[in-house]
Amino acid sequence: MRIGVPTEIKNHEYRVGLTPASVRELTHAGHAVAVQAGAGRGIGCSDDDYVAAGAQVLADAPAVFDWAEMIVKVKEPQPQECRMLRAGQLLFTYLHLAPDPVQAEGLLASGCTAVAYETITDARGGLPLLAPMSEVAGRMAVQVGAVALQQANGGRGVLLGGVPGVAPGQVCVIGGGVVGTHAARMAMGLGAEVTVLDRSLPRLRQLDEVFGGRLRTVCATLDATEAAVLQADLVVGAVLVPGAAAPKLIRREQLSRMKPGAVIVDVAIDQGGCFETSRATTHAEPTYVVDGIVHYCVANMPGAVPRTSTFALNNATLPFVLALAGQGWREACRSDAHLREGLTVHGGAIVHPVVAQGLGRPCTDVAGVLG
Repeated sequence: MRIGVPTEIKNHEYRVGLTPASVRELTHAGHAVAVQAGAGRGIGCSDDDYVAAGAQVLADAPAVFDWAEMIVKVKEPQPQECRMLRAGQLLFTYLHLAPDPVQAEGLLASGCTAVAYETITDARGGLPLLAPMSEVAGRMAVQVGAVALQQANGGRGVLLGGVPGVAPGQVCVIGGGVVGTHAARMAMGLGAEVTVLDRSLPRLRQLDEVFGGRLRTVCATLDATEAAVLQADLVVGAVLVPGAAAPKLIRREQLSRMKPGAVIVDVAIDQGGCFETSRATTHAEPTYVVDGIVHYCVANMPGAVPRTSTFALNNATLPFVLALAGQGWREACRSDAHLREGLTVHGGAIVHPVVAQGLGRPCTDVAGVLG
C-alpha cells in the first residue's frame, strides 16, 4: 500500500504521523511511504532520516495526498486537507469528530474512509491510541497550570508546592482516568494537595491503593464537585466519554465563587470541553480569562512536546497501521473488533453510533459497510 505522511498544519502542531523507525517497519513489510518535505523537523528528524528508513520525500501536501492510498496523520484534518481527501482513500488519525460539525462536513463530502485513533479499544476496555497522549496531556496539565497560576500570567500567585511555613496549592482533578491519574501524579510530585473526583468507586479504590494517603479521592456528586472546585487553585478537567462530546460539569455562574485568579485546564477541550466557559485555544494564545478565572484550553496540548509525543504515539499506532496497510481496512476491521471501533466515516456516511449521535446525524450500520 502507498502510505502518505503530510506535515501537520494545525496551529503550533509539530508532531508527525510516522517516525523514521515506523517507516522502516512499513517498508520492510513491503509498503511504500511518502513523507512531505520537512514533516519530521519538529521531532528532530530530517528528510534524510526518512529517506534512510526507506521513504521518498515529496515537496508538498497536495503531492502526498494525490500519491497516497492511505494518509497517516496526528491531528484532525483541517479544511484544506479535507478538500484533498478523496473517495476510496483511507485516513488514519485523531478525529474528535462529535463536537466538530465543520470537519464532519468536510470528511463526508470527500467520500473517504476515516478511522479514528481515539475510539479504538482494547481487550481491557481501554483506549490504547488515546492513552499515550492522555498521559502526556495529564502531565502537561499541571505543568501549564502551575505557570498560569503565576500572577504575571493572570493567576492568583500561588506556588503549587508551597514552601516551609506556607501551605501548598490545592489541585482538583475531575476524572480519574488516564489523564486524571497522570495529572494527580505530577501535582503530588510538586507537593500540592490533590483531590481526584470520579463517579466510579472501583476506580477511586484503585487510585487509593496506588497513591494511598497522599491523594484525596471523592465520589463526583454535584455537591462534592462544586465544593472541590470552589476550594481549588488549579482545576484539571479530565472527563472522557469515548467518541462523544464531553459533559459540561462546571457552569459559568460557579466561576464567580471560585478563588480569584484560579486556573482551569480543560484537557477535554478536544471533545468540546467539560466547562461551560471553555473554548478551544492554541499554543500561540493559550489562555483567556472569564470572571477572573484563567482558562487554558489548548486543543493539542501534546503538540508542545512533539518529540516525546510522537514517539509515544507511534509505539501505539504502528501495529494498527501495519494491519490496515497489510490487510486493507475492510478485512482489518472485520478481523479486529477493537480496530473496528475506530471506523467512523465511510463513503459520505457516519458509521460510528456515538459520533453520529453527537453530531445529530443518522448512522449507517457498520456491518453493512464491512459487507
